[in-house]
Amino acid sequence: MAKSKSYYYCSQCGYRSASWLGRCPECGTWNSMEEEVVRAASASAAASVRATGSTSVPHLLHEVTYSQQERIATHSAELDRVLGGGLVPGSLLLIGGEPGIGKSTLLLQTAMSIKDRTVFYVSGEESEQQIRMRAERVGLHSDRCYVLAETVTDRIFEHVNTVQPDILIIDSIQTMSTESIDSSAGSISQIRECTTEFQRYAKSSGVPVLLIGHITKDGSLAGPKVMEHIVDCVLQFEGDRNYGYRLLRTLKNRFGSTAEIGIFEMVGSGLREVANPSEFLLSHRDEQLSGTAVCATLEGARALLIEVQALVSSAVYGTPQRSANGFDFRRLSMLLAVLEKRCNFKLGAKDVFLNIAGGMRVSDPAIDLAVVCAILSSNVDIPISAQDCFAAEMGLTGEVRPVARLEQRIAEADRLGYERIFVSKYGLKGVDLKRFHIEVVALSVVEDAFRQLFA
Repeated sequence: MAKSKSYYYCSQCGYRSASWLGRCPECGTWNSMEEEVVRAASASAAASVRATGSTSVPHLLHEVTYSQQERIATHSAELDRVLGGGLVPGSLLLIGGEPGIGKSTLLLQTAMSIKDRTVFYVSGEESEQQIRMRAERVGLHSDRCYVLAETVTDRIFEHVNTVQPDILIIDSIQTMSTESIDSSAGSISQIRECTTEFQRYAKSSGVPVLLIGHITKDGSLAGPKVMEHIVDCVLQFEGDRNYGYRLLRTLKNRFGSTAEIGIFEMVGSGLREVANPSEFLLSHRDEQLSGTAVCATLEGARALLIEVQALVSSAVYGTPQRSANGFDFRRLSMLLAVLEKRCNFKLGAKDVFLNIAGGMRVSDPAIDLAVVCAILSSNVDIPISAQDCFAAEMGLTGEVRPVARLEQRIAEADRLGYERIFVSKYGLKGVDLKRFHIEVVALSVVEDAFRQLFA
């Protein structure tokens, strides 16, 4: 009979120790060791495995033969974009996100949209009746989607052998448990072992397996870090609860690019794909107002136009206030210091508030020029033309610096009908401006932008 023994596992890296340690010797994290009871395999079983021997045979790389398999289309343009063209047969995917962000809805919609393949949806969090209610809410129907409410992997694989699905969805990996380990579901050893079992099934059967994962309060995926190394693709589903949009971002992809994002909108009937995210993120007004500027930014490999809003006013309480929503506060302080020192704009005694419209959080340095122009527009109370947009970085000396993939940004602004785009003159080398209808205004220092906009 197998014996049970207590081990301590690091919640960050999965390191195992026979005794508790204050600091993990593997990753150096403090207070990350958690106790778990593990039932080891019997000695006779281990001996029989060794006696059987390995059935794998090494081959030279050029002797390995393989067949080019077509990707499985999910019938969701945004999800296919993030995956690199669809699901790869035999791949293991992990989708993480905050509670209620729409992970289960996204995969259920995907399961219901794939009409030409058998999909097996296994839930450890909802009953089959609840899954049916959610399917009716999203308004999709499928004759080839099986559902099962189960948490034990051994029984799940029994049903898998009966159904023989083309796609397997597990919601979620933290609720799964295997009978080979005597620890509770969601523990480090259970998550690691269950993920390994699903990986073994995916590689041996060629069936893609999609796992839903929880995240911790600091935003990282719950469970050992080794889980992210096991899977082939890690997707992060994120968004602001106060806004309807959702971003599906690739953190790891062995079969495609990690620079793609998919954008969805949460509506009453489920998740709707946003085909034109730039128009979705821009506000439409009947009159021009000061303190707003449009920036051509990049989210992954996708060009987006977003609106920057700024408010500059006299400090009422003596101490100037600084606030930034969706933008790095330290970078805002740096840009204000550049305007004060290099450009002689006296903003030290004024309150400055900055907001990225739509609840977006932007880290692209190309937004610097739009931020500066929005602040200057609010300071002098002169609106910027609604047909102008910006794409450039600001240096500490006040110079306008070039940004990456400028042609893609210009093309997006041109497609949406903007008349002028302000960029750095140092980034126009090799850019064919003749194929664009938009006027490209080249700047060298920030004073050039001020003269062009507010002269």
